[in-house]
Amino acid sequence: MEKNDKKVIRSWAFFDWANSSYNLVITSTIFPAYYTIITTTQEHGDKVSFFGRTFTNTALSNYALSVAYLIMALLLPILSSIADYRGNKKIFMKIFTYLGSVACMGLYFFKLDTLELGIICFAIAAMGYIGGVLFNNSYLPEIATIDQQDRVSAKGFAYGYVGSVLLQIICFVFVLKHELFGITDLSFPPRLSFLLVGIWWIAFAQIPFKKLPAGSPNYSSINKSVVRSGFQELSKVWSQLSHMKVLKMFLLAFFFYSMGVQTIMLAAAGFGEKTLKLGTSKLIITILIIQLVAILGAMMMSHFAKKIGNVRVLICVVLIWIVFCICAYFITTEYQFYGLAAVAGLIMGGIQSLSRSTYSKYLPANTPDTASFFSFYDVTEKIAIVIGLFSFAYIEEVTGSMRNSIIALASFFVIGLVFLVVLRSVERKHVL
Repeated sequence: MEKNDKKVIRSWAFFDWANSSYNLVITSTIFPAYYTIITTTQEHGDKVSFFGRTFTNTALSNYALSVAYLIMALLLPILSSIADYRGNKKIFMKIFTYLGSVACMGLYFFKLDTLELGIICFAIAAMGYIGGVLFNNSYLPEIATIDQQDRVSAKGFAYGYVGSVLLQIICFVFVLKHELFGITDLSFPPRLSFLLVGIWWIAFAQIPFKKLPAGSPNYSSINKSVVRSGFQELSKVWSQLSHMKVLKMFLLAFFFYSMGVQTIMLAAAGFGEKTLKLGTSKLIITILIIQLVAILGAMMMSHFAKKIGNVRVLICVVLIWIVFCICAYFITTEYQFYGLAAVAGLIMGGIQSLSRSTYSKYLPANTPDTASFFSFYDVTEKIAIVIGLFSFAYIEEVTGSMRNSIIALASFFVIGLVFLVVLRSVERKHVL
């Protein structure tokens, strides 16, 4: 396939457009606010019963995400191995897209008396999102040359932010202006939003499904050797890393700062609703601002990377994240939250986009098993998220405050920063 084809790149970016609505509506705005409201009662406070066991409501949702990410961390090596050997990664993109979309639609039936169903659908939707992103990311070195990968990666994130904001605005109208539609059941607008996410996700995913290379799918049943080969591929990548000091050091840095970045992204809405009592409308507006600012942030990081290098930009961004965590511990007003949200928006999209393209650049030239390498990248990120989310939830349950959980995240960023600084000395012969 010819690289840097504008139509293919545009189609690839539309996968971010399609699935980013899940990230915004389900993990960042409407679902966290709706979930916190319906699970906080006068009788039980913020405690909920899940299959007979009592949890703090926000801790339960974070535990559920941890389990989802852990399952995917175990599955991804097997699936990427199958994709590499059989050339059918687009098949897996479709499977995970439909799985995540249907789970989002299932959240339409989520109320307090169906808590177990809601949490299960919430976790499955996360798994669908994770799987789709892996196989979409693995197309990057196939569709763009090294000199264009920062720009193409940033374009994908930009499409994602624009697409998710458009759907968020539609959902926003239903949630805040429900009386215009004669809606009296206040749980209906959020649940309708979850349904719309599933429909949006499936509909726009058809664009990349149509344009991206199909490969050579093989529908033979999975056997033990194939399952084993998935972890053998990870082992193979790990053994290669021992001879690739730059890539190995980058992954160590990525592992630690991802614990902080991804946990903040997934838990920020719960913090705003539970700790600061922002309310659904203010929370949605705040996250919308973050999404819009993040588009600028992703483009800015790509620009600065060309000027001073990827790793230097990442070092600066991680430093900002450390300051962000310290400030978040002390905030008490909604305006302070808005200020931090603006900062988070600028650096959130940039660090994700730049991390993806930096990793892609460090890969061996013309490597045929991109899915396996990106599987390793995704497994690294998913394990980081599991540790980050579990730590966040556990600290909240033990101390009774999300503030303590947030300040603990700063330590992850500090360790990541140390590895990035070491990486700068290791990559002397590498110019990004």
